Amino acid sequence: MKKWFQWGGVAASVMLMAFGIGALAIGLQGRSEVRTDVSREAIVGTPDMTPTAIKQEARKAGLTGISLPTCSVANQKIDTGAEAKCFASYMRIHTLEATAGQTYAQMDRYLTAAGKPTSDSTKAALVNGQPKENPLRNLWVTETALTTALNTSFFAEQVALFSVVMGAALLLTGIGFFILTLGGALGAFAVPRRTTQPEPGAKLLSAGGQS
Repeated sequence: MKKWFQWGGVAASVMLMAFGIGALAIGLQGRSEVRTDVSREAIVGTPDMTPTAIKQEARKAGLTGISLPTCSVANQKIDTGAEAKCFASYMRIHTLEATAGQTYAQMDRYLTAAGKPTSDSTKAALVNGQPKENPLRNLWVTETALTTALNTSFFAEQVALFSVVMGAALLLTGIGFFILTLGGALGAFAVPRRTTQPEPGAKLLSAGGQS
């Protein structure tokens, strides 16, 4: 019975180490792929992508009640998930500056002949027989698509990091379990307990005392 427990412990240890190595490999590969894909886009932060500079720009644009970035990627090449997320946060501020603080849902859909926004298609200027679209809404759509991709790269990098941590934990657990199994810790309960037998001389002394 003891052998079966020992072999079971060895098998469990090998499985844990195998899963750990696999998770480590997948996590490291994923992290490398994310960084390679982000770097391939050749994105470089603009000089105003610092907390101080963007705060001044937001104040000049009259933006209030918005969260400003606290990271900095000014003049830096974006090649990590964290930098991509930081760059995306600055892109949102730049877009809000262009739209006077309005989001996509807050902007009117069309433009009049005077260039004023309106949601009434009958008042909109016509372009090839169709109401003229508000270009700022299209700008917001483009910004949303790009920032979503950048934020996704950050999320993917975090998932890869989690896989690396879990892989390391499984590998160390498997190694420790394997050492304990080989050391006989799991089979110790099967070892019979030794009982102390009295020496023959002690029995004689005890009998002599009774007489």
